[in-house]
Formats: sequence, C-alpha cells, structure tokens
Amino acid sequence: MDAATAGAVVVDGRVAACSAAARAEGVRRGQRIRDAQRRCPDLVVRERDTDAEGRLFETVANAVAELTPKVEVVRPGLCAVPAQGPARFYGGEEALRLLVQDAVVEAGFDCGAGIADGLFAAELAARGDDGGVVVGPGRAAAFLAPYPLSVLERPELGDLLGRLGIRTLGDFAALPSGHVAGRFGADGALAHRLARGEEPRPVAPAAASVDLTVRNEFDPPAERAEQVVFAAKRLAGELHDGLAAGGLACVRLEVQAGFADGHVLRRLWRHEGRLPAAAVAERVRWQLAAWRSGQPVPGSDGVEEPPRDEAVWGGVVWLEMAPDQLVPDEGTQGSLWGRSAVTERISRAADRIQTLLGHRAITRPVLVGGRGPGERVARVPVGDLPPREVREGPWPGRVPAPAPAVVPRRPWPAGVVDASGAPVVVSARCAVSAPPASLSVDGGPPAAITSWTGPWPAVERWWDPGHARRRARFQAVTDDGRAFLLAVEGGRWHVEAAYD
Repeated sequence: MDAATAGAVVVDGRVAACSAAARAEGVRRGQRIRDAQRRCPDLVVRERDTDAEGRLFETVANAVAELTPKVEVVRPGLCAVPAQGPARFYGGEEALRLLVQDAVVEAGFDCGAGIADGLFAAELAARGDDGGVVVGPGRAAAFLAPYPLSVLERPELGDLLGRLGIRTLGDFAALPSGHVAGRFGADGALAHRLARGEEPRPVAPAAASVDLTVRNEFDPPAERAEQVVFAAKRLAGELHDGLAAGGLACVRLEVQAGFADGHVLRRLWRHEGRLPAAAVAERVRWQLAAWRSGQPVPGSDGVEEPPRDEAVWGGVVWLEMAPDQLVPDEGTQGSLWGRSAVTERISRAADRIQTLLGHRAITRPVLVGGRGPGERVARVPVGDLPPREVREGPWPGRVPAPAPAVVPRRPWPAGVVDASGAPVVVSARCAVSAPPASLSVDGGPPAAITSWTGPWPAVERWWDPGHARRRARFQAVTDDGRAFLLAVEGGRWHVEAAYD
C-alpha cells in the first residue's frame, strides 16, 4: 500500500497506523474503524501483521543506514539515529531530515522524519505537517506542551490526570517531580520526564567490566532460518544471565549474522528494560527474512517460502549478540515466597520437545478479545510472543457470563425447532419466529428446551465483504440438565459451547 492510497492498519477495531492519503481525509490513530470510514469512505483496511512489519521495516532501516550507520530500530515502524554527527556532515539538521525522508520514500515507503532532543519529542516531530519538523536544542518542552495527554499512550494515567484538570503535556510538566513520583509511582515519573522533554532515563550507559558478547558457530552452516532463530533464543537467554550476574540491563542490542559467502548482516535493536528471549528471536527472524527478500534461493524461481521456515541462501556460519548500551538494572518485584525452579524445568522440557517435533508442537492458551468463547482464546506456540493485549469491550453482542466449560474445536451442527416442529429462524431485525422448543445436537435425539435467552446479534467485519459475518447467539437449557451456547448463521444452527 503506497502513500497515495488511503489505507489504515487496524488493531482491536481501532486505527493503529494510516497512510498520508488517509491522514489528509481526517483519519487518525486511535479512531474506531467506523469513524475512520465515515471520514474516508474509500479507506482500505488491513489487519495488523507484526511479522510482515518486521520484515518490511528492515528495508527502511537499510535505506537509513546508507546515510548514517548507527541506526537503532526502536520497533517496526520507528527507527532512531544520532543526529549531531550526521547533521554536521550533511550541512545541518534540516538537510539531514530531508535526506532521511527522501531515502525512505525512494525505498517505496511513506515517511516522516523529525529531529529533537529526545526520542519521544523526535517521534512527535516526525508526525508533524509536511513530513516532520526540526525542534531546536532546548525547545523540546515548549514543543510538547500543547499536545494532549493521549500521546503518552497511558490511558489510565491520562484519565486520572484529566479528572484532576490536567489536559496537556505542558500542564503535566508543570507539576513538581517529587509530587508526581509520590502520587503516580515510577511509571508516572517516567511519563513526567517525557512530558518535560527529557530522556526516559539519564543518559549514563554503564561500561561492562567483562565482555558479554555471546556467539554461536554453525557447522555445517545453518540452511534454514528456523535453525538460526532457535539458536538466537538460546543465546538471548545466555546474554540475560550474564547481564543479571553483573546487575545490568541492556537497552540496545547488536545482532550480527555471518553468511557462508562472507556477507555479514548487522542490526541494532533498541528497547526498554529486559527484552524477552522470544522477542530477540523474532527480531533475528525479521533480519533474515528481510535480507532474503532480495536474495532468492537458487531453484526457487523467486517464489517466497513461508517466513517461519524459509531457506537461508548460502547458509549462516555464525550468529553473535552483543549489548551495545548498558544501564544499571533497577530490578523487578518478585513474588512473596520467591520463584520456583519448576518453571525453568518446564521451559527446558518444552524446548527439547519443540526440537524433536517442531516449533508448533506445544502451544499455550492466551486470552484475547472477542465475542464468542472460541474467539477469546488464542493458541500460541511456547516461546512465541503472545498477541498484543486487547482492551476489554465494548464488544457489542458479546456472550455474557458465566463462561462455558467446553468449547469444541469446530462447532457441532444442531437443529432447533418450535412447538409445531418448524425450524426456528431469526430475522434481520433479530426477531425470533417462535420460541425454541426442541434441540438436537450433532444428529442426536431431540431434547426439550426448558428455558432459553437471547438473541445476542453480532455483525462482524461488515467493511470487508470477503470476511463479513452476521449471526445471533442464544443460551438454552434442555430437560436432561444440559446447557448450551447456540448460534444461528445463514439459517443454520450450531453449538458453540456447552456449560457445566
């Protein structure tokens, strides 16, 4: 999707990112899909794909690295570079900003570039009109002052401050630091530093007394990306153990991969606090997938293979991770009685099983948002990052409590008839043709319905004709003591779940 196409990426029914053409029509981050489409009827909507974001953003990072080598990938969609040295080389900060913006646009991506004293202010400067602005030295606080509290992306803190009459970053920054820390805690103090245009933490990287670099040699060279990613996860665990022994935390990590043809793939990843081993492994996967996208595997005729098990052309000879920026570890609050070693034993056992049976051999349930019971649980392979946290509600048409005890992998077909034996139907206005009187499940004998409630209508993805769904749910109890969650869609009934 190019900048000339009005498009948006949505997460949980809200706009997470949008193109320049969509912004020109009034679409903004955080808007509900219906509000965005009201402003831009031709809006192209796509669900977020974090794997694709990571792979594609490597192209952007490489384009910026052609201008200045010290590129920090904060997250897919946002990278940072130190501006002082490159600005002197290219003739000023505005000249550097325009060069970065032009390089990314030439790579085929819409881009905004901003320069400011801190990363938070620079990100907002990049979202300014005409592709971004330069905020002069010492002017970050004045630049941030008019912005609403929502840019901090802390809804609970913003709601509380709003009730206290504080509406903008300038109002928040004017509060005494000591009072903010005492009233809102460590996270509130961090947000206060951002509002004042300061760095999230004092810029004082700790120097490592020993070399904490971890490295893995592949003999023979690893020919599949999955082999490299598995090794990356183990190396990340070793690196975290070494950092913990020294009371340190890494806020910027350098990952290098050496190939059999002599090519070295290098990338800096920036993050706050401890980056989980699974997250490090995902970033290595993105690096390999992005590099391979321009290097077709011989014999593949240029056809891309699935990114989670793709071939690495020439083979990876070695993989190395090194902490590029260290800070003192502020620690975390553990449980009252300490942590049991059982968790570590389970993790090692899961790793061994995945090695033998494949990455998706062991999964764990993760609660997510949704209307139906089968939609509220996602099965995530052990070691992978869970889906992004989904906010509660409002989820119109969501099934009320209590939660069912049994949710089949595939709904059971059912038949629901009224007292005369005619099938019960639900109109477009959610009017029930007659009270349900009998229920048969998966071809079994019919049972009399003693009580029922509903319908709860659910109209989903109405903006996408290929995936649109319209259905209604009921709860019913039969004379044999069983209770079911029923759903009717397209005139067909099925059992979505059963209650104890």
